[in-house]
Amino acid sequence: MIHGPSLAIGAIIASIAIIIAFVGFDSIANQTELVIEPAPTVQQIGPAKITINTFTNNGSPILGNPDAPVTLVEFGDYQCHFCNVFFHSTENDILKSYVETGKVKMIFKDYNIIGPDSVNASHGAHCANDQGLFWEYHDILYSNWTGENNGWASSENLGKFAHEIGLDMNEWSECISNGLHSQTILASNEDARSLELTGTPAFFVIGPDGKTTRLFGAQPFKTFEKVFENELKK
Repeated sequence: MIHGPSLAIGAIIASIAIIIAFVGFDSIANQTELVIEPAPTVQQIGPAKITINTFTNNGSPILGNPDAPVTLVEFGDYQCHFCNVFFHSTENDILKSYVETGKVKMIFKDYNIIGPDSVNASHGAHCANDQGLFWEYHDILYSNWTGENNGWASSENLGKFAHEIGLDMNEWSECISNGLHSQTILASNEDARSLELTGTPAFFVIGPDGKTTRLFGAQPFKTFEKVFENELKK
């Protein structure tokens, strides 16, 4: 299932309006063996090249063992319905079976496609990361999800979430006010567009050999399990 309202308008980052056009999905599609090129040392003219940095830069800190042979990258929007479905129905099983066992590491990247509150939530998570609590803030956001553009991710509520997980509120609030992570969030959105993503959540499983499997939508645990096991055999 692909998040319907996610195929519409982009978000606003640091007072810069970003308009993102989307092409609808007819169904969930999986694409295997996306080739990752070595990171270029010189800026190339023409379309952006897909490198390992496209997946690993401008995102969250790694969750799990940094030396895990398989990497799972999620592009998500904190207001996205199916991102929330994935968080509640699938992510915990992945954590228990693969991340906590050292087989898979996870990275979350922003693709803000629903509204300004999505960007504000992303900024809250990156500011929490400055205090070493990115994933705690990520989790509390999805644990308090109630819909799209209905106020649950308002500035007031984002502050309450920060307080609940024990962040230094002065430091966190100053980070938010100064827009310290605006460029990181903007760059993550650019990475998503360079990968031609048209909805959230979107996942990339990077194997030990650098080949990548692309998964769209809130796929069930067994789908991820099959891909992980395939990569772990290499």
